[in-house]
Amino acid sequence: MTPPTEPTPTCFDPRTLAKLAGLELRARSIVEGYVSGMHRSPFHGFSVEFAEHREYAPGDDVRHVDWKVYGKTDKYYLKQYEEETNLICYLALDASESMTYQSADAPMSKLDYARTVAAALAYLVLRQQDSVGLAVFDQEVRSLVRPSGNPSHLKQLTHVMERAETGRKTAAGAILHELAERLPKRGVVVLLSDLFDNVASLLAGLKHLRHRRHEVIVFHVLDPAELDFPFEQTTLFKGLEAWPDTLTDPRTLRKAYLAEFAKFLLEVRKSCQELRADYVLLRTDQPLDVALSSYLSKRLERTK
Repeated sequence: MTPPTEPTPTCFDPRTLAKLAGLELRARSIVEGYVSGMHRSPFHGFSVEFAEHREYAPGDDVRHVDWKVYGKTDKYYLKQYEEETNLICYLALDASESMTYQSADAPMSKLDYARTVAAALAYLVLRQQDSVGLAVFDQEVRSLVRPSGNPSHLKQLTHVMERAETGRKTAAGAILHELAERLPKRGVVVLLSDLFDNVASLLAGLKHLRHRRHEVIVFHVLDPAELDFPFEQTTLFKGLEAWPDTLTDPRTLRKAYLAEFAKFLLEVRKSCQELRADYVLLRTDQPLDVALSSYLSKRLERTK
């Protein structure tokens, strides 16, 4: 009898990706291996400045109907715009100390996983001839790369992400406020973070971005140990971002920890829904095709 063979690792498996040298190679492996099979892009440009109304005609896209005017006049009118722009995607990568966490069974740290997702999205946006920029932050914006649609721009983006310094505290909420003021043209802001910050501050920052008419996508990157809390033996938990180290029996904490973490996840998810911001939970042991393709496919369905 032939012994069972282990599943062949795919190019989307975090353990396989972790062995690839360089973010650019990882990005190409992911996008060319899966996402390029989509016939339409999940990201689209959009109109930027309202010009006038015109009466609806059969065949027009109903997404541009001005429902406020319909409510007043009982007639259908479409919004017309001054110009159509290509999409601008702004990647906001959290490089704070907590993002460096990697549990024993995780193939990548949260930061490496977030970098890989960011690089894949950058490659995807550049493939469709749109522009992508990057902000790397902790308690300050450490690097800000202006958007470009040049295919060679991917090399600069991955270079900045790979060399991002870590070890500092985060202030994601304050950073989102700053980005809302510093990003000159509205676009799609993609936040990649564990969101370990004051929730009220974080959500106020997201609200500021939405107020500035940016579309917002939140990729919530977490280690499986943070979600499952599998610890059994007395453990020394290393404090990150100025928190003290703690030696404790995790079995006495598990129930309370999981309840508190579930509350945190629910609050963030519900708040994103209320702000009409997309929320995607990513586990660092989750294959990248599951992580990206599921969300991008749903996004594509919404734009049809």
